[in-house]
Amino acid sequence: MAETNRPPLQWVKSSYSQGNGGECVEWAPAQASTTGTVPVRDSKNPTGPVLMVSIDAFAGLVALAKSAPGASA
Repeated sequence: MAETNRPPLQWVKSSYSQGNGGECVEWAPAQASTTGTVPVRDSKNPTGPVLMVSIDAFAGLVALAKSAPGASA
């Protein structure tokens, strides 16, 4: 299978990530809008694994983050 030239993903840090170096999650919204699959990664490990989830699954993760104790809505 031939490898395609794809532009690098443009990562965005989640607004629910803590600024103290703790839980830092990034996602790639442009990829989500073009493919329907949302890439998610740990911003502290940008060369590490990427979790690919459906838009519905990502919405569930966001809802969970919003409902977590101490989360600002």
